[in-house]
Amino acid sequence: MRPLNCPKKPGFYHSVIEATEKPLIERTLERTYGNQIKAAELLGINRNTLRSKIRKLGIEVNRWKY
Repeated sequence: MRPLNCPKKPGFYHSVIEATEKPLIERTLERTYGNQIKAAELLGINRNTLRSKIRKLGIEVNRWKY
């Protein structure tokens, strides 16, 4: 039996990830002044994975570069 607070539709995990991933990546890029290599290191993911997520989420990286 499903607990009362459990969502009825599958995909709850993905909706939470989508809601938190973009702000997390944006904050990390802000902290590293747009340096994707440093941001990937801080996040513990591969640089190419970060770049893929940036494209997928529509994040504008140039706004943090000086």
